[in-house]
Amino acid sequence: MADPRGKIIWRLRALVRPPVTLGVRIMVIDAADRIVLVRHTYTAGWHCPGGGVDPHESAREAAERELWEETGLRLDGPAEFFGFYFNKALEGRDHVALFVRRLPYQLAPDMLRAEAGEIAEVNLFPVGSLPQGAGASLNRRLAEVLDGAPRTELW
Repeated sequence: MADPRGKIIWRLRALVRPPVTLGVRIMVIDAADRIVLVRHTYTAGWHCPGGGVDPHESAREAAERELWEETGLRLDGPAEFFGFYFNKALEGRDHVALFVRRLPYQLAPDMLRAEAGEIAEVNLFPVGSLPQGAGASLNRRLAEVLDGAPRTELW
């Protein structure tokens, strides 16, 4: 017989910390094959803009909102859903929806500005020359998006 206290404890923990989180990332690549990346104040490295999905918000809406909040960039068309990933590194309960938008024009650096206080820097980088601190997950996602590499389930 299962321990009923175990179920009660699990349910209480779920009230304090949800058992699953849903985040989004958005990969924006311009016509010059440059990717928009952000560097946060609270974690090392360069990342695609993104964050959590708010209540009453779709994942696509969240990705486009996070892009605007973190970079000041508003898209001229919808981002396309690319894939859904499990992020084991974040307490083993985080899932990430990736959206991609290929722009038919070049971005000017002055079009980007760190809007949110948590963003230390936002910049454009050639997809073939990522900055130091770009993580392995970013390299895997670029290979999947640009080169047709096999998709994985892990972020």
